[in-house]
Amino acid sequence: MSEIAAQKHARFGEELWVKCPTCNEIMFRKDVERNLKVCPFCDYHFRITAKERIDQLLDPDSFEEYDADLRSTDPLSFKDVRSYKDRLKLGKKRTGLNNALVSGIGCIQGVRVTIGVFEFDFLGGSMGAVVGEKILRCVRRAIDGKTPLVIISSSGGARMHEGIVSLMQMAKAVQGVILLNRYNIPFISVLADPVTGGVAASYAFLGDIIIAEPKALVGFAGPRVIEEAMKQKLPEGFQRAEFLFERGMIDDIISRHELKKKLAAYLYHLWPKSKTAYLKKIFKRGLKDSS
Repeated sequence: MSEIAAQKHARFGEELWVKCPTCNEIMFRKDVERNLKVCPFCDYHFRITAKERIDQLLDPDSFEEYDADLRSTDPLSFKDVRSYKDRLKLGKKRTGLNNALVSGIGCIQGVRVTIGVFEFDFLGGSMGAVVGEKILRCVRRAIDGKTPLVIISSSGGARMHEGIVSLMQMAKAVQGVILLNRYNIPFISVLADPVTGGVAASYAFLGDIIIAEPKALVGFAGPRVIEEAMKQKLPEGFQRAEFLFERGMIDDIISRHELKKKLAAYLYHLWPKSKTAYLKKIFKRGLKDSS
C-alpha cells in the first residue's frame, strides 16, 4: 500500500470508528454520537463542543448568543513555539469561534437562564481577558433579566499568553459571583472534563450548586505535577469527580443523559417563580389547543 493510500485509509478509519480511552472498546462513531458521545460500555464521557452542549441542554430554538464578536488582543506580544496571534487564528479555524466561551440566554425545560459554555478546543478553554469579560457580562445579564446563571466549565485554567491580565480574570469572575449573591440570583456551576487551574480556583467552586459529569478531572494542578512536587503516589481516582463528591467538594454527579432534566429540577427549586411561569405557559397553551 502506498503512503498516500495508507493516509486515506487512516482517515477513513478515524471517521468511522472511535476507541474508548477507558475500556478500550472500539465503537462505530455514529453510535457514540447518538448516545450523546458517552461510551455505552463504561459510561466514559467524551469531550463535546460548546455547540453540542448548547444543543443538548437548551430547548430547541431558544438560544440567543451575545458578545460573539469579542476578540483577544496580544498585550505581551507573546511567542513560544508560535506567536499568540497565530494560536488565536488556529483556535478560530478549529472551532469557528472568536474565543473560548459561548454565552447567551436560552431556556432549559421552559426555565429562562443566562448561560456560558466553555469550548475546550479553543486554546484548552483557557480564561483570558475576553473570557473573564464575558463571564462578568453573563452576571450582569442574569441580574438585569432576573434569570439564573448556568456556566458549564471545561478549561485548562488561566491563559498564560496574557500573563497577569489573565490572572486578574479570577478576581473579576469571583466578584461577579459576589454580585449574584447580593441580588439573590442562583448560580449553578457544571464541571465537565477537565476543570483545572485558575477556573477551578475561582468561580467554578462558588456555585450555589456544583455539578460534575462522571469521571471529570477537577482540580487546581494536574495529578502529575502534584506527584512530582510531593514525591509520592496519589490515591486512586484522585481529582476525579467521584473522589471529590465523596469528600463533599461537589454536590452531584450527573450523566449527560440526565443533565438537562436534573438542571431543570434544580432551577425549579432555586428559582420557584420560573416553574410557576412555565406551568402557566403550558396551561394557556393547553387551553388554546382544546378550543
